[in-house]
Amino acid sequence: MGKILAINGSYRENGITDQAVEEIAQAVEAAGAEVEVVLLRKQVIEFCLNCRECTQRAGEAPGACVLRDGMEELINRIERADGYILAAPTNFGSATALFKRFMERLIVYAYWPWEKNSPAYRKAKAARKRSILVSSCAAPGILGRLMYGTHKQLKMTSAVIGADVVGTLFIGLIAKDPHRALPDRHRRKIRRLVKKLL
Repeated sequence: MGKILAINGSYRENGITDQAVEEIAQAVEAAGAEVEVVLLRKQVIEFCLNCRECTQRAGEAPGACVLRDGMEELINRIERADGYILAAPTNFGSATALFKRFMERLIVYAYWPWEKNSPAYRKAKAARKRSILVSSCAAPGILGRLMYGTHKQLKMTSAVIGADVVGTLFIGLIAKDPHRALPDRHRRKIRRLVKKLL
């Protein structure tokens, strides 16, 4: 696998999500693949207008959004990548608003003419890529994964851009220390996940 694109929807610089993504990126590079990390907090991405202009043309290629902002180049990066790391911490029971704004703009991956009740996703029949999902929460990891919407939202994002999830890193109990370091057990799991991704 040639190029991995990491999309990180965390607000907090060097928080647990940033640390996990950086650790995965280093493991990917150590395995001989290229990795690019996109911090959504540093991207200029406007809110979706829900005009559905981008959904009217058929085909596998993403539709063209009427907004001309950082999302246009990010879609190009998604298209060029061979696999993905999709990351967002849990805020208020779901992925951050930062990540959800990015998610909404992925409507370019839907074909949805006005006469249809629901969209058809452009990548549904495409050759599948692979992804790893990364998240964190204040609850114990397994409870957070089951109780909150973050994992489902990350999984949906992966499916929309044409990737199958090969592994998940969900880090719990992170709220008691503002400078918590990524635990060693998660570093070990990351090495196993990267093998699945590549």
